[in-house]
Amino acid sequence: MHRRNLLFSIRSAVAFAIGLALLAPLPARAQGKPVVFAAASLNTALDAIAAARQKETGKSVSISYASSAALARQIEQGAPADIFISADLDWMDWAQERHLIMTGTRETLLGNALVLVEAADANVAFKIAPGADLAAVLGDSRLAVGEVNSVPAGKYAKEALEKLGMWAGVQNKLAQTDNVRAALSFVARGEARFGIVYATDAKAEPKVKVVAVFPETSHPPILYPAALTATSRNADAAAFLAFLRSPTAVRLFVEQGFDMVGK
Repeated sequence: MHRRNLLFSIRSAVAFAIGLALLAPLPARAQGKPVVFAAASLNTALDAIAAARQKETGKSVSISYASSAALARQIEQGAPADIFISADLDWMDWAQERHLIMTGTRETLLGNALVLVEAADANVAFKIAPGADLAAVLGDSRLAVGEVNSVPAGKYAKEALEKLGMWAGVQNKLAQTDNVRAALSFVARGEARFGIVYATDAKAEPKVKVVAVFPETSHPPILYPAALTATSRNADAAAFLAFLRSPTAVRLFVEQGFDMVGK
């Protein structure tokens, strides 16, 4: 009899502990802090916008940065994101096709430009033009780019190089990275002579400078769509998404070099 009572007590204690665990504070997403999954190139601008909003409203967000490809796949695997901001239309389309976003909340926020950068203390001149010999200027060094088959900045870079007839000469000289900020870091540290990144990345990193801007006609428009995820139940997520159109956010995006795009 005592043994049964002991077993009952143990089971009751376990059940009580599980109940407490279920009632314990959940991660930021469930506490009212939206979780934003954003393309790495948004890091500087979005951090500033989140800080400004917190100052204005007292409300904060949690932001995770990576390549759009990695973020989209994480959302598919059940990662707890409330907002997804991609650096290209393809990965947002991919997410929409898999019913990972609330389609009605999707909008295109921003535009960007593609640039060739080198270390700030370097002095290697190069002019982007059809048939220009980028490989010769690279020499034994590397061209840092995002992974060309998945990372948006890498995909844009490959398309531009192909359109301009420079791809064949440099495809074996690439230092491919898992996001555009990593490619930027390669150049900033002097580990690659040149890198292809967004204009906003170059603006955010004082250790690099722009060598040349790729013609807009050499690649598809660089656009940033944003949307609430299909699983978001966060009351403040829609408000943060709307805040990205506020005068405060627009000012900070423009200061960082982004172009605002109409709804």
